Amino acid sequence: MSAVPQAEQPVLLREDRDGVCTLTMNRPQQMNLLTSEMLAALQREFDSFKNDRKVRVVVIAGAGKGFCAGHDLKEIKALKELPKIEALFGQCSRMMQTMPLLPQPVVARVHGAAAAAGCQLVAQCDLAIAADAAKFVTSGVNWGFFCSTPGVAVGRNLSRKHAMEMLLTGEPIGAAKALEWGLVNKVVPLQELDSAVAELAKNLAAKPPATVAAGKRAFYQQMDLGLAKAYELASGVIASSFAHEEGKAGMDAFIDKRPPPKH
Repeated sequence: MSAVPQAEQPVLLREDRDGVCTLTMNRPQQMNLLTSEMLAALQREFDSFKNDRKVRVVVIAGAGKGFCAGHDLKEIKALKELPKIEALFGQCSRMMQTMPLLPQPVVARVHGAAAAAGCQLVAQCDLAIAADAAKFVTSGVNWGFFCSTPGVAVGRNLSRKHAMEMLLTGEPIGAAKALEWGLVNKVVPLQELDSAVAELAKNLAAKPPATVAAGKRAFYQQMDLGLAKAYELASGVIASSFAHEEGKAGMDAFIDKRPPPKH
């Protein structure tokens, strides 16, 4: 049997297993570019997760040699008019902003190059594990279009100086430096990437879901507040978690010297 042409394959693949939903961008020949079609597919899945209690963890992956090469410049060129180009970036920004609003942790599985908006996608995920050969770059400055939108997510993960170094030089960094600079959480050999992601996802999926959702939401909210307001918000959230049934069960287990309850 002949292979199914890429154009006839789904742009985004979904696999659900043990509470972990893996979304694989499936345009390997185009380095999984964030076309309007890809952005729409990711948005649909993200929107479906908001009230899905079966999904505990979301993993973002890419097919082929690279993770994601960012936007499709041919698509942008064809749009020509500024309002149409702005609409595309608005679509991408909406998708990126949906990720921290999800109740589930979102993990990037980075096996190859993550460029421009692809690097932004990694930075926007809650957590990221990379293969040791992965590369990260925001190279728009070299071509006359500064990576301003990737800079939003990158600048919220890296120190200001490191973020500006990536954005101003457009030079790639390797996985080891990405780990050192705070863009990813862990670097492993490529052959160990799947097992490392699975281990992290299993760990996250075992945590009490209401606690995770409330904690994640509060974390991102307090990051945009002053110190006093941040502590006020966080105090309310942690107090509520102790009053929640998950917190009560956890307190009982801790006091009785039992393992944490399974959820």
